[in-house]
Amino acid sequence: MRARRALAGLGYWLLAAVVAFYSAFPFAWAVISSLKTGSALFRVEPWPTDPTLDNYAAIFREQAFGWNILTSLTVATASVTVSLALAATAAYALGRVAFRGRGLVLLTVLGVSMFPQVAVLSGLFEVIRRLGLYNNPGALILSYMIFTLPFTVWVLTTFMRELPRELEEAAMVDGATPWIILTRVFLPLMGPALAATGLLSFIAAWNEFLFALTFTLTDTRRTVPVAIALMTGASQFELPWGRIMAASVVVTLPLVALVLMFQRRIVSGLTAGAVKG
Repeated sequence: MRARRALAGLGYWLLAAVVAFYSAFPFAWAVISSLKTGSALFRVEPWPTDPTLDNYAAIFREQAFGWNILTSLTVATASVTVSLALAATAAYALGRVAFRGRGLVLLTVLGVSMFPQVAVLSGLFEVIRRLGLYNNPGALILSYMIFTLPFTVWVLTTFMRELPRELEEAAMVDGATPWIILTRVFLPLMGPALAATGLLSFIAAWNEFLFALTFTLTDTRRTVPVAIALMTGASQFELPWGRIMAASVVVTLPLVALVLMFQRRIVSGLTAGAVKG
């Protein structure tokens, strides 16, 4: 029995080590490559023999990468903030108020999120052009809400349904309005769900490429995925792999930091409602 438990424990740790290595290797390789220049980029080695930060300096010196980071941060934060605000009110209506067609509304919200981006690109482009938002952060905020809002509505509605009804009834007895119940009773309890959905939506908006490529034109208005994709070297057909890797590391570190900071809230938010009773 002990031998079987020892083998099971060893197998668990071996599997965890394989998964960790598989997940961390691309980022580790990007860090190593970002510290190389010239022909050293094509040498396979666990650590560069002559590490340098020239690639990191170049991405900020030779292009508007600082503006790209600021644009991505502004657009992702704004789209997630608006989505959470709208989704919280929608989740209260869909999760706590009984009305005809509630299931159909939820299915419609879920169906909207299933459309591929390219399917709505042409129609959305016409809307943005008529609104005068082309090459404006507002265009990206509006377009990103196509996939952030349905996701936040669906997850928050599921979480809202699991909150004790006794809390709502007690607040109604004290004369609380639905808005007071939502903002002062439910929202403080929805911290894990808000953190999980907000962070996952932020990552999706931060990494979005197609809308950002289509609705922006100038260098300072582009987001980081587009800026990285459009990096060129001395000639039009030369790719500066060192700078691309450095830029990838720079834009990945904030996401890693956010995930580590809110790890517990993310796990509790995603597992909320999984067990009833």
